Amino acid sequence: MLSPYLDIIIRSLAVYFFMTIALRIFGKKELSQLNTADIILILLISNSVQNAMVGPDTSLSGGLIAALALFIINYIIKKLTHKYKILNNLLLDKPEILIHDGKLDFSALSKLDISHDELKEAMREHGIEFFADVKLAMLEIDGSISIISEDKKNLKQTHYKRKHNRKNLQKQS
Repeated sequence: MLSPYLDIIIRSLAVYFFMTIALRIFGKKELSQLNTADIILILLISNSVQNAMVGPDTSLSGGLIAALALFIINYIIKKLTHKYKILNNLLLDKPEILIHDGKLDFSALSKLDISHDELKEAMREHGIEFFADVKLAMLEIDGSISIISEDKKNLKQTHYKRKHNRKNLQKQS
């Protein structure tokens, strides 16, 4: 039989990998767009998997060991994804091109569920009126849309946070 603490570590690792896969499947665009329902979901998920991690051990030491196991595995995964490209590709999303040289990638927009109106809003936020004026628009790995304008005199990169289901728009330049 495993020691109770080793059991907690193994359970915590299993939950960590499950949550990593679930977030990978459900997409990156929602990560930077936390609304009330998303926060409630995160709290409920954390509560629902707590018992799966610590089992019958509800002691302080059991909780601390579970947390320590999560911190350690997260640190190791970050190091490994930086070192091994195949692991990085497996676990992390990639930026997606939405517009290149004024041409929209309709298949990417459809796959990512980004509407025409949302894309136009991102462009307007940065003073760009026409698609032809966009050199590059990307959905970044954090769920934001970044835009580089075609204006040769004032080439600038702008950054638009998707407000998907949010009341307050966050801008970054």
